[in-house]
Amino acid sequence: MKHYIGCDAHKKYSVFVTVNEHGQSGSVERVEHDRQLYRKYLTYLPPASPIAIESVGNWYWMIEEMEKAGHRPILVNPKKAKLLMGQINKTDKLDARGLAMLNLNGSLPAVWIPPAELRDQRELVRMRMSFVAIRTKLKNRIQATLGKYALTIEVSDVFGKQGRLLLKEALKELPPETQRSMEEHLKLLDQVSQQIEEIEKRVQQIVALTPQMQLLKTLPGVGNILAITIALEIGEVSRFPDAMHLASYAGTVPRINSSGGKTYYGKVRTDINHYLKWAYVEAASGIAAQAKRLEGRHVVTLLRRIQEHKGHPKAIVAVARHLAEASYCMLKNSSPYQEPGKKRTVSTSRG
Repeated sequence: MKHYIGCDAHKKYSVFVTVNEHGQSGSVERVEHDRQLYRKYLTYLPPASPIAIESVGNWYWMIEEMEKAGHRPILVNPKKAKLLMGQINKTDKLDARGLAMLNLNGSLPAVWIPPAELRDQRELVRMRMSFVAIRTKLKNRIQATLGKYALTIEVSDVFGKQGRLLLKEALKELPPETQRSMEEHLKLLDQVSQQIEEIEKRVQQIVALTPQMQLLKTLPGVGNILAITIALEIGEVSRFPDAMHLASYAGTVPRINSSGGKTYYGKVRTDINHYLKWAYVEAASGIAAQAKRLEGRHVVTLLRRIQEHKGHPKAIVAVARHLAEASYCMLKNSSPYQEPGKKRTVSTSRG
């Protein structure tokens, strides 16, 4: 007899419920999150069991243990699963049994589980994103302090070689404690920038550029690091039915509320891949910074058109959406980026 398992995972423990092919439930089992105990419990389950588990923050190790035990983990979108369960009450037991029943019925809102090697490599590029966010906050803090005292530095890059020389002189005009604060910020900025450089070197040493990554490098604003980041976060492009689904997964598509002949566009969704969105937004921001050099390209025309009517932030997201949709077409057809309207060529080499 076949068995279907639901796992309601929490930070410190998981609750398992098993149902058979007739929908009859077994006992409720609470397993503490000690790897040895967890591993031991998995050996008691029927061989090669399908186990439905919600994509909570600490699912990596649980999926790994299930795979090692010979089971078939199914990662589930938690919000969609709750809607499909249709339960008024909520307990660990009800959630676990609900997942088991969806598992039995074949109606689990499953999401893709990246291979173990890819999960590991993702941590490198995600670490870089974290450090870049810190660097950006430090730069914004320094710029804000200069603005408080009406100090302007007339260079394109305040933190470039020439800008740092002028910045050093400008700091002398600040009050003593504020000056000391800015000097410490600059020291930390240099440390973080150095760490980012080292991380980027490590990424390029560890991750070999695949044909898919080479294609992504033809996108405007995308170099080696962003191509690697985008490729690792997308994974298998075949899991997306079309370009719109990839763009939505990347958080570049606004919510739509259409009723009675009226359509409203809201903010972008929050249940998205924030790392992928970050990568596309970084590429779009790079395009904005290099707009003069890229004059005449579709991405610049799009940026300026949206910017004129809806402002810079929405223009950046619009360009990011274009890059996401273009990524899908490029990876699906094994072809490099081409300006919209031009005849697309298809590469004969597939990765």
